Amino acid sequence: MVSAAASVVEEQRAALRPSLIVLLAAGAGLSVASLYYNQPILGTLAADLGASAAEVGAVPMSTQIGYAAGILLFAPLGDRYDRRRVIVGKAAALVIALVAAALAPSIAWLWGASLAIGLSATAAQDFVPAAAALASPESRGKTVGKVMTGLLLGILLSRLVSGLTSDHLGWRAVFFGAAALVAVMGVVAAARLPRLAPTTGAPYVALLRSLVSLPRDLAPLRRAAITQGLLSVAFSGFWSTLALALEAPPYGLSSTVAGAFGIAGAAGALGAPIAGALADRRGPAAVIRLGAALCVASFVLMGVAEGSIAVLVLGTVIFDLGVQASLIAHQTIIYGLDPSARSRINAVLVSAMFVGMAAGAFAASRALEAYGWGGVCVFCAVMSVAALALRVKR
Repeated sequence: MVSAAASVVEEQRAALRPSLIVLLAAGAGLSVASLYYNQPILGTLAADLGASAAEVGAVPMSTQIGYAAGILLFAPLGDRYDRRRVIVGKAAALVIALVAAALAPSIAWLWGASLAIGLSATAAQDFVPAAAALASPESRGKTVGKVMTGLLLGILLSRLVSGLTSDHLGWRAVFFGAAALVAVMGVVAAARLPRLAPTTGAPYVALLRSLVSLPRDLAPLRRAAITQGLLSVAFSGFWSTLALALEAPPYGLSSTVAGAFGIAGAAGALGAPIAGALADRRGPAAVIRLGAALCVASFVLMGVAEGSIAVLVLGTVIFDLGVQASLIAHQTIIYGLDPSARSRINAVLVSAMFVGMAAGAFAASRALEAYGWGGVCVFCAVMSVAALALRVKR
């Protein structure tokens, strides 16, 4: 029995060629990108569907709620079933949800489609554990890092693609195009991914219950979830209102420009590997404090220099670097807590992040409506200060 299991593991690792790593990274990026295509085009959506700023702000909120719920509900599936089948099934559901969004005749329809997009886009969180399972122990960190790079770039560059596509082909083309890309990815994944044997035979309900007991029993996981959740409030608050702020005075810019800010965010995210190396040398707690401090500084800077595009670009780079550095450091902490429960531990952290993102999208849209862009910067700075305060002595 042991020999057979070992043989399966060796076959899986032999299959992990560079092309498969590219597939895993692209799959993670395309899946998670589906959550963010709506953000740069909120102004266009509001005008076309006759929705208020508050109503259209509920669109990104719905995707984040769906993603957080999907992480919790579907996290045990990757441990309980062949992860390849889980990935292909979620890809098919995501294609349907994206097409539904493209066909939306009203804002209420789009809320429902956005919720479904969030639920099925959790495929992104299956690609990363798949990479960890397929990699050999000595190359696991490097492999997972490459797949995470694909995921982060999917988050950030999705806004650029969305803005450009919307300006030239209309907002519905954004979702139709995304559906086509995910469909191709699902077909390739079905053909190229090796079988990934289940790691547990425990009942689904028992695995779901463990999602409650893990943060209760592991104090470092609780702290990581709360701290990264607060930073995620700021992250989503910024990105979910940026397009509306840029299209209004004093900026008066297009959806393409709003989407192009994803390039600035990508520049910050690409510095994340440096943060990982720093965490190894100085400890993850120091990197978390540094990341939160960078977020505070960037929002203060953007609030004080409101109206300056140059400062807004610089602040975006600094703030995204801070958030990603903190995330990598938190992952370093939690993945060492219980190796037998890494998927579910990851689900706890990611769920906290996306609950925070949903709250950030909701609250920041109200802050923008009531106090303008300066109010959004103050709100995001306060959330970042709260995250920093939780880590000052830890």
